[in-house]
Amino acid sequence: MKWKKYTIETTTQAEDFMSQMLAELGIYGIEIEDNIPLTKEDQADMFIDFLPELPPDDGRSHVSFYIEDDGSDQSGMLTQVKKGLEGLRKVVEVGSGIISSSETEDLDWINNWKKYFTSFTIDDILIKPTWEEIKEEDKDRLLIEIDPGISFGTGKHETTQLCIRQLMKYIRGNADFCPAEVHPKVLDVGCGSGILSIAALKLGAREVVGTDLDADCMVSTRDNMEVNRLDAALGTFYVGNLIDDEKLQEQMGTEEYEIVVANILAPVIIAMAPVIFPCLKKGGYFITSGIIDFKEQEVKDAVEAAGFETVEINRQGEWVNITAKRPE
Repeated sequence: MKWKKYTIETTTQAEDFMSQMLAELGIYGIEIEDNIPLTKEDQADMFIDFLPELPPDDGRSHVSFYIEDDGSDQSGMLTQVKKGLEGLRKVVEVGSGIISSSETEDLDWINNWKKYFTSFTIDDILIKPTWEEIKEEDKDRLLIEIDPGISFGTGKHETTQLCIRQLMKYIRGNADFCPAEVHPKVLDVGCGSGILSIAALKLGAREVVGTDLDADCMVSTRDNMEVNRLDAALGTFYVGNLIDDEKLQEQMGTEEYEIVVANILAPVIIAMAPVIFPCLKKGGYFITSGIIDFKEQEVKDAVEAAGFETVEINRQGEWVNITAKRPE
């Protein structure tokens, strides 16, 4: 499938206005290129591991959008965009407003990233993309196969690895810890590709329940469970926001889970902690990550304010895991 890429030459101060104008025309997928440095908060929100080196911000910006090139006349749409640009000139400095076009294919952004996702191990677990063969030296490892599709979650990010290591400990134990429930029921909040749900089941969980805001994640999770030859009956997944969706909270139940895992952003964990507390059985564990290092204390304080006891804190790079326990 081919696509037309249209790029508007504009200013950084017009970016938000431009995004809103395009959205009102039914164009939601946009790309913004400028030289404004990313803050650490931006890094946390976007799962960017390091700040890129950029030339000085000169106030210029390029806002691009994509339209499927199905052979139809797109001049009407472009006329609407140009009218929208002229309307914006009354309220903000738009710059030249020149629109350029180029042609691309969806293969560019749907498949090219795959060359960066290769097999890797976390202790004795092998996580590999579905399109790779298993190497001879890895055949005895516990295998998790993942095709993230359009969902977040290859397992390579530090936050996911932190969660998997905690699931290994709190499901099957280690030299220092023996779980009270050998086959726990696990709630995976923000399940994405389903990698943590799948890891939990492979490690011995009797059942998983997952939630995510994005309906596409349900497709990815189900597909990945099938790839891993896991019975679909072992997992139940819901679309919704657990923070404020009372119906979803009722579906999650009260004192239902031995473990809740949430690999999401710090502000979400902070808001969600009071909702997670009643979901866990007494003595159950709340495993969190997605926490950039400068948010560690804020998350810890919020989790403890919700009634949890902090059990351990682990770090990998700039990312933090906080594991807490609901008191007995």
